[in-house]
Amino acid sequence: MEEAGAAGSAVPGDGAPGKGRPLLQPPAKGREPFRSQRKESEGSVDCPSVEFEYGDADAYAAELSVRGKRWPELELAQQKAYVMRLLDKLEVINRDRRLKAARSILYLAQGVFGECDVEAEVLRWSRHNNFLLYQMGTFTAFLELLNMEIDNSQACSSALRKPAISLADSTELRVLLSVMYLMVENVRVEAEDDLPEWRNSRETFRTELSFPVHNEEPFALLLFTMVTKFCSGHAPHFPMKKVLLLLWKVLLFTLGGFEALQAMKAKKRDMLGLPPLPEDSIQVMRSMRAASPPTYTIELLEQQPLKRGHRSRRPLVKQDSLDLYNERDPFKNDEAGVDEEENDDVDSGIEGELDLMERGAVVQAVPSQRPPIERVSFPKGLPWAPKVRQKDIEHFLETSRNKFIGFTLGQDTDTLVGLPRPIHESVKTLKQHKYVSISDIQIKNEEELEKCPMSLGEEDVQETPCEMLYRAMLYNLPQYMIALLKILLAAAPTSKAKTDSINILADVLPEEMPITVLQSMKLGVDVNRHKEIIVKSISASLLLLLKHFKLNHIYQFEYVSQHLVFANCIPLILKFFNQNIMSYITAKNSIAVLDYPHCTVHELPELTAESLEAGDSNQFCWRNLFSCINLLRLLNKLTKWKHSRTMMLVVFKSAPILKRALKVKQAMMQLYVLKLLKIQTKYLGRQWRKSNMKTMSAIYQKVRHRMNDDWAYGNDIDARPWDFQAEECTLRANIEAFNSRRYDKPQDAEFTPVDNCLQSVLGQRLELPEDFYYSYELWLEREVFSQPIRWEELLHYQ
Repeated sequence: MEEAGAAGSAVPGDGAPGKGRPLLQPPAKGREPFRSQRKESEGSVDCPSVEFEYGDADAYAAELSVRGKRWPELELAQQKAYVMRLLDKLEVINRDRRLKAARSILYLAQGVFGECDVEAEVLRWSRHNNFLLYQMGTFTAFLELLNMEIDNSQACSSALRKPAISLADSTELRVLLSVMYLMVENVRVEAEDDLPEWRNSRETFRTELSFPVHNEEPFALLLFTMVTKFCSGHAPHFPMKKVLLLLWKVLLFTLGGFEALQAMKAKKRDMLGLPPLPEDSIQVMRSMRAASPPTYTIELLEQQPLKRGHRSRRPLVKQDSLDLYNERDPFKNDEAGVDEEENDDVDSGIEGELDLMERGAVVQAVPSQRPPIERVSFPKGLPWAPKVRQKDIEHFLETSRNKFIGFTLGQDTDTLVGLPRPIHESVKTLKQHKYVSISDIQIKNEEELEKCPMSLGEEDVQETPCEMLYRAMLYNLPQYMIALLKILLAAAPTSKAKTDSINILADVLPEEMPITVLQSMKLGVDVNRHKEIIVKSISASLLLLLKHFKLNHIYQFEYVSQHLVFANCIPLILKFFNQNIMSYITAKNSIAVLDYPHCTVHELPELTAESLEAGDSNQFCWRNLFSCINLLRLLNKLTKWKHSRTMMLVVFKSAPILKRALKVKQAMMQLYVLKLLKIQTKYLGRQWRKSNMKTMSAIYQKVRHRMNDDWAYGNDIDARPWDFQAEECTLRANIEAFNSRRYDKPQDAEFTPVDNCLQSVLGQRLELPEDFYYSYELWLEREVFSQPIRWEELLHYQ
């Protein structure tokens, strides 16, 4: 049994026999690098709706895409005894024997596929074995081995000396990380038929990862340390894809997913005495329907210039679609057409180049007959309840009082004396939709603590997993954010290879490079899939961190946000979207026959160039669409209510880039694109709004309304550019004050009693280093006896 387990196990990517079938690198989902991108015009004329359901992660089987008596025939006690023998072998000195035992455990964690006949059986045994492995203390044993490998200076120096790093340099690390990933993912996912002891194990495991006892730091911090060590160049052999996948799932497990976050938010609002949320945002977004992208052939005909003074004789055509380009209405007069041409010149740069490329592609795709126009019927009423901030009510009353009675009353929103009746009704309506966020309460409490630190006493901080993680990350948090963004930049499909960029392909490139066309194609698929998984992991991890930190305390969220902005996260995300986004969403970077667990229970057919070219039959790539939505949500988090950062979107000409992303017919993605367009419309000018009225209509229909938000007209006082610098500086000062008050404990010493007794002070025993005693006489001679005493200087201190 032991030999069979060792022989049948494998590190993902090494390829090991299981029932005579090669496996196991989580099936490479990628496409060859030299295969041309699908033209953007393909799929745009008749673009089907994308049946995509956003969640915390992909389906259970997809997230696990990795790999005597028969194991299923053993009693539970026999299985435990076997696991104990394997754990004993992990403690031997011989490195090869430890690796063999670790691979045997990996085989168990992957579901003893050599003894299963169907995929469901592999997944069932994988789940059973991972709970068993955790209960036997396997995770703790692997954590010790992982620490040993991280501190292995010999492996680091060997990797640094090599001209090219390959899979062979990270074999041990990949085995350890694969087992830990499988354990975290299997224990994390809940099922209705879970045994009671499994539920108890899940809570114990979550607590163990969140509140460690021995090393006094969360497990996620160790993974962050691996990321920074890799980016600094000290450990180039670290398998970053596996590290980032494990980091994402650990954050998801310990902090909670989006539905858990929504429940925590509702509970916290109740504790603070705030009214419940007006709607469940997750359910609203799931029920929203995607708007149809425009029919490009019709747009092309409409964009042709008309003769001066003549109208088009084509019948009126109503378009319910989104406007993705600066459309020209053939029924407008000449002057409007001239204005729009001028507007095209203003939006030069990236937009102009891509528009020419896209329109060229459309010209080639014009059919002889006009395709039918797809109409979208929106539900009655708007999907979101409008919200009003306290600041908005105060600003409205300040303007009204200045206009009608000539003076203001500060923050008083109750006194309406002297104001006309319509103003009374307006204030009543605004107050009905007033929304007080948890962040507002936290900012107010922080201001009070700063003003009265002695009278209010110490703040009662709840020790949550999020609080523990922030405290552990605090002093190295800028390095963690920079490292994640460096890897994200290297993995972005729009990035060009540079000599100074980090090598993220160390755990995908084989020792011997391919020599045939088929091998090259397969490696190209692997490389593209590898990059896509890295983007998925980083985008999901950053979004989870921002959302949980914002709920825990607004200044924790702002601290992370500022460092992301300082590290150029905003232009990085825009650079990511400055590509053929439809090709990225529909990329076929997968080899279906190599997917886990399919590859473990089916005979592997012969791979050909044609089968690799065809890819899978899925309409879209789940992880790529997931990554795009995460990055858009991240961009929204960074720029919401931050006018200086919104101006960055304008400066980097994000509007044409974002409008192209609207071609993806998925409601959630369209919603976040429209949100980003909404916050910058006031800065884009009247002409842009005039020539993009269909986009403005879509914003009105899909994005939440702020009652007196002047987003559509650009007359808002908040649009003043001279306030931007002060806004960021004030925010930074507030963040530093918060971190200093809550986490810089040594500063509390100024409030402790001072010992004024000379004998007591001189009688205190001080800890001195050992070498001080050996050089004490020399120190006296140099620092005391040889230095003249200037008694007159004492007079200056009196």
